[in-house]
Amino acid sequence: MKASGLGCTCGITLVLLSLLAVLHATTAQKNDISIYSFTVDSKVSSRFAHTVVTSRVVNRAETVQEATFQVELPKRAFITNFSMIIEGVTYPGNIKEKAAAQEQYSAAVARGESAGLVKATGRKTEQFQVSVNVAPAAKVTFELVYEELLKRQLGVYELLLKVQPQQLVKHLQMDIHIFEPQGISFLKTESTFMTSELANALTISQNKTKAHIQFKPQKTAGQLDKVLDGNFIVRYDVNRTLSGGSIQIENGYFVHYFAPEGLPTIPKNVIFVIDKSGSMSGRKIQQTREALIKILDDLKPNDQFNLISFSGDVTHWKPLLVPASPENVDQAKRYAANIEAHGGTNINDAMLTAVRLLQSANQKELLSDGSVSLIILLTDGDPTVGETSPARIQKNVQKAIDGQYSLFCLGFGFDVSYVFLEKLALDNGGLARRIYEDSDSALQLQDFYQEVANPLLTAVTFEYPDNAVDKVSQDNFRLLFKGSEIVVVGKLRDQSPDVLSAKVRGQLHMQNITFQTESSVAEQEKEFQSPKYIFHSFMERLWAYLTIQQLLEQMVSASGAEKQALETRALNLSLSYSFVTPLTSMVVTKPEGEQRSEVAEKPVETSRWRRSRLHARNPMWDSIPGLRDHTLSQRQIFDPVFSRASLPPWPYPNLDSDPNLPGTPGHSSHFTDEEAETRAPDLSSPHLFSAGPTLPALGSTPVVPAPIQAPPVILMLPGQSVNRLCVDIKHSQGPMKLLSDPDQGIEVTGQYETEKAQFSWIEVTLKNLQLQVRASPEHVVVTQNRRNSAYKWKETLFSMMPGLNMTMDKTGLLLLSSADKVTVGLLPWDGPGEGLRLLLRDTDRFSSHVNGTLGQFYQDVLWGPPTEADDSKRTLRVQGRDYSATRLVKLDYQEGSPGTEISCWSVEL
Repeated sequence: MKASGLGCTCGITLVLLSLLAVLHATTAQKNDISIYSFTVDSKVSSRFAHTVVTSRVVNRAETVQEATFQVELPKRAFITNFSMIIEGVTYPGNIKEKAAAQEQYSAAVARGESAGLVKATGRKTEQFQVSVNVAPAAKVTFELVYEELLKRQLGVYELLLKVQPQQLVKHLQMDIHIFEPQGISFLKTESTFMTSELANALTISQNKTKAHIQFKPQKTAGQLDKVLDGNFIVRYDVNRTLSGGSIQIENGYFVHYFAPEGLPTIPKNVIFVIDKSGSMSGRKIQQTREALIKILDDLKPNDQFNLISFSGDVTHWKPLLVPASPENVDQAKRYAANIEAHGGTNINDAMLTAVRLLQSANQKELLSDGSVSLIILLTDGDPTVGETSPARIQKNVQKAIDGQYSLFCLGFGFDVSYVFLEKLALDNGGLARRIYEDSDSALQLQDFYQEVANPLLTAVTFEYPDNAVDKVSQDNFRLLFKGSEIVVVGKLRDQSPDVLSAKVRGQLHMQNITFQTESSVAEQEKEFQSPKYIFHSFMERLWAYLTIQQLLEQMVSASGAEKQALETRALNLSLSYSFVTPLTSMVVTKPEGEQRSEVAEKPVETSRWRRSRLHARNPMWDSIPGLRDHTLSQRQIFDPVFSRASLPPWPYPNLDSDPNLPGTPGHSSHFTDEEAETRAPDLSSPHLFSAGPTLPALGSTPVVPAPIQAPPVILMLPGQSVNRLCVDIKHSQGPMKLLSDPDQGIEVTGQYETEKAQFSWIEVTLKNLQLQVRASPEHVVVTQNRRNSAYKWKETLFSMMPGLNMTMDKTGLLLLSSADKVTVGLLPWDGPGEGLRLLLRDTDRFSSHVNGTLGQFYQDVLWGPPTEADDSKRTLRVQGRDYSATRLVKLDYQEGSPGTEISCWSVEL
């Protein structure tokens, strides 16, 4: 809510599963516009999420105030309803064909007003926003409804709530109801705002098919005394069988989910086509190299692969596809590590080269029978060299591939034409994905590869009795990948049989396979009778939602009369079921005296973020040799570590007078003051321009004692309350197995850099949970079921799953703990001797089989007596080896910075 003209900003942000719901509030200093109730209710019925966001506010001022309601929802979601209730009068939103709302939309734009109520805001979200004037003492209720079919990726469905009130709310409640007739096999929650005080506000109840998750903090318990700020995430999956099929029926409609278990993966032939043009310089190419090296490690021995890199010219690593043997993978990793960015963007020739490599391998019978061939293109720009017409490139590539291979396109950043890449991929049996330019771009690339790394079936077709079903959605698919799911929906005929049967046919590596599934109509109808978990006619709405999504996708590759027919059908369904889609708009009516209506339109993934960019098409840049195809962002220009290796030498002509350059006359920068402080180098700093070392001033300089250091590792020994062991690592070559306990299922490895006297990374593997936590000075990456989640240090985290609690507090202390297990901690220490630190607690739980560089000290340790000459020195005998231990004062990092001085026995390894 927003009190116009007054200064304090408050808000509530809520994100729901792939749902992200945000209520943003701006209030006066005395809370003139106050949120007194905010609720989110999400019912997930058989993967279909129906979410209602309700906010109730009151104007406590003596004058009219403007309240702004904001909700962020997932890009795949469709808004289905919005209303405002003001003093008992309801002002609804009406969904119309886009052309019917165009007059109102155009009129608002002509008046200079922001007519679009929905805009893209993040990787997965778009924002709905509407404002209304609120009279003194008046109350307003806002309600927004949106729906989405949850997509299975890397083996899980995900539900995300973001809580960011920036204001104390008297009544705040979130409820998530999940109903899955197949049975819930896995349920995990994670929060970045949960604390021990709030833990009791979260309740989770679950049985075989249902789960209810509620967050309801109580003011009486002191849980609403602090403003909440963070995410709440639910991840879950369902039970599956070898037949892989589940047919569910409700109110005359059916949904068929297909994701079989236990199938072997099909060998793949994959060609990576990597853009190395000048615009990929800096962080982009660095992260691409990093991701490629990780991806190459994941290739299987029976896969074949090759690498193509391109700028103005095209280069392939090998003349043919080669097996993913350890030797070839190592060579490819070295090749990937040396890819440098420069030059233009020749997408056409790069793609045709990739196709020719696959065709040549096929003609020479080098591709194994039944294998799957994939091309993965990564680019960040439009074609600038060779064939530059997107339409002709699409035509050339489709003709060359001729339905034989699948093409996946990754658009890096926002200077790429996503529409071009989307059509290129969909024309050739693949899909497109945008890679967001951020610190985790390499992880985004790895996650995408994991989605397509394990093909299970090809040529998948669904068959139903003709007399049983009607209006069936897409029923044939080129590929099924491990961790994903195929969904088919349809309507039962009036005289359909009592049992609906289905066959799913597909091809394994070397054979055809048929899956058979059947479902009793009466039993299924009975299954969906619980009013607490089911919203009315949800399966019919699920059918409409998925059908519209597929029609919109088919329109990308269609043309002429076919495209018009698809659009007409999608439009009619959108209007019939009140969905705000790219073909419809919602007209929001306002009270008398205000702008009478506004229009909400669904954004599409077409816009490019050209703002705050410097482009190669700028005539000034065209005059600079080597820069015609090099696009620089302001971030790159201000980034003091940005490499100019691929740029021509300074000076550049006319830079001082170019109004498009930041910091020059006439330039209007889009940076905030905070961004400028963090991105711009300090030009007054002598270090930027010094030609040599700084000389000390003349005269005597007092000797400053060296600060007490924190050791790399402090070991709490079982049964020892005083004798802590401080371990200094003086010799290290390559990764170290720090400790391993097979009975506990724990393994800790790390890379110690003796020159910097710190760990460059530490990795904790919990084998029983198939979970890996890798910490670096930059961030923490948690990997489970091939899915990566990145967390910044010092952001609170509270994760609960069967067998593990994972928490991180504001100091950055990350703890992995569970009942009867050793607790492992990781910490980014920024005190003296900064770097990663390892903590171990509950060490009496180690088994007798623990081993490793540090694990050995949890075996039988024999302490020798103090030496006669110096009682601060002793000898430790561990597994037949003697270590010298010296009593020293060290800094204890275990409770966080700044640490406290302790006396411990120091051992050098």
